[in-house]
Amino acid sequence: MAQIPQHRVEEAPELAALGSPDVASGDLPIGLRALIDAGVHFGHQTKRWNPKMRPYIYGARNGIHIVDLDQTAQLFRKAFHFVSDAVARGGHVLFVGTKRQAADVVYEEATRAGQFYVTGRWLGGTLTNFRTVKSSIDRLRDLERMEEDGTLDSFTKKEALSLRREKEKLNKFFGGIKLMNALPSVIFVIDPNHEHIAVKEGRKLHIPIVGLTDTNCDPDMVDFIIPGNDDAIRSIKLITSRVADACIEGAQRRREMAQHGMPQSSADGVQVEFSRGKRRGGRR
Repeated sequence: MAQIPQHRVEEAPELAALGSPDVASGDLPIGLRALIDAGVHFGHQTKRWNPKMRPYIYGARNGIHIVDLDQTAQLFRKAFHFVSDAVARGGHVLFVGTKRQAADVVYEEATRAGQFYVTGRWLGGTLTNFRTVKSSIDRLRDLERMEEDGTLDSFTKKEALSLRREKEKLNKFFGGIKLMNALPSVIFVIDPNHEHIAVKEGRKLHIPIVGLTDTNCDPDMVDFIIPGNDDAIRSIKLITSRVADACIEGAQRRREMAQHGMPQSSADGVQVEFSRGKRRGGRR
């Protein structure tokens, strides 16, 4: 039976030593001060760690792992540019955050960026059985159209009530992806452990996965790791809002290319580039 590597992470000194707390410097989309203020550096209890996260851990303090924010900033830059490029090519990003503290943030930021989202329970097969899921989405859109054009008023009260309840149920599960006509180009998840079914489906379909990944997670589950606190609302808000900004930036670039008559790559190019060279940072 293989032995687990011995834990030799040192006790962390003062947090100021995490790095220069400047606002975004150079081409870093997030500066260290913003990361510190949002508590992104606070990991889980040391006894709950995943040894594979060791390269991304700065140290430990009071029994809590401290994430190396220099690496978080650098790795987020890679994720930011990848997401922006994917959207610039015409791709779409699926935001996944079903934890209580993540759901509202994911909904708000994905909506702001004009992207898709899942904030309720992830239904198995949402991606791997998308053809069947698409039929449910089509049904939801039909029911919404019936309500908008007054068709539901032609039914009896009992029938109309039943149809509205069906619409509400479908909207609960598929409201965030009802305009998704094909598989997403990128999946962004909050906590790969919690969203393991979504991650597994994405990996099976070779969809690149960007993940806010805490010290108790397996970094091998995602392709673009963002080491950091995936439980605190402020941390989730900071990272998710900047991923949304990457989507908005990519969409703007695509519009500018269209206005200038420049050739636009298809979203398929995202997969090609991704498959040729994957990630990742981390001191090993």
